[in-house]
Amino acid sequence: MAAIVDRRGLDAQGYIEREGSLGRVPRVFRPVVAAARDRLLHVYGGRLDSAYLYGSIPRGTARVGRSDLDLLVATRQEPTEEDRDAARSLGEALDKEFPEIDGTGILLYGRARLLSEPETYDIGWFLACLCTPLLGEDLAEYLPRYRPDSRLARETNGDLALLLPRWRERIAASEDTEEARGRLVRFMSRHLVRTGFTLVMPRWNGWTSDLAEMAGAFGAYYPGRADDLRAAAVLGREPTGDARVLRSYVDDLGPWLAEEYARVHGVKTPRPDGTA
Repeated sequence: MAAIVDRRGLDAQGYIEREGSLGRVPRVFRPVVAAARDRLLHVYGGRLDSAYLYGSIPRGTARVGRSDLDLLVATRQEPTEEDRDAARSLGEALDKEFPEIDGTGILLYGRARLLSEPETYDIGWFLACLCTPLLGEDLAEYLPRYRPDSRLARETNGDLALLLPRWRERIAASEDTEEARGRLVRFMSRHLVRTGFTLVMPRWNGWTSDLAEMAGAFGAYYPGRADDLRAAAVLGREPTGDARVLRSYVDDLGPWLAEEYARVHGVKTPRPDGTA
């Protein structure tokens, strides 16, 4: 009898399967998704190329009152400051109107950048594999299929060393409140867990967006740091405003992870505008 192979988010050819679909959106979140779709059309009109959902809502794992509404918006031309202001205003309005969500995040890119060669294995991969089409043409049709290899690991999360100084600045500038620190803990916890996972992704040979599963995969290869990432996975879902956690991220776990990542996969290719 043939062995059963656990492909862990891969299709029969070993490519990462696109996660999420509109059919998986829980019923309670459908009104906010519909409102977002209609308002994006109203706000951007002919400037809008396409729009996508990503995160826990299209995966069907969102929690009422705890999960964000996450959107990626592609404009026909490079977005202007007016476009970015409109995205912020739209997100604030949706968050205020719909108690089912805890915040709205809108990523805004021009079509050309999303399909550019430097972004193919970064934001292009993100669109093609982690985003669910909501409006317009699906730009994934113009992108390759992706395997969980070292190139993908390098180009998605090989910039942690550059991010850590910015994280320290954000921590220093943050309000000295439990709520403000909690938002940073949540954001940084998730980023570190995903970075730890993509560090081992080629060896694990699969894809998952589940934080606990990511931490478990990492721990199988780095048992000495397994507890750190498991704790970060918990805080990514249930954050606290503990300043000691933030310090440990930028002084210990983050620097170690950045160094190990560069050793194993190299660093992310610099972008034409000088950013990673």
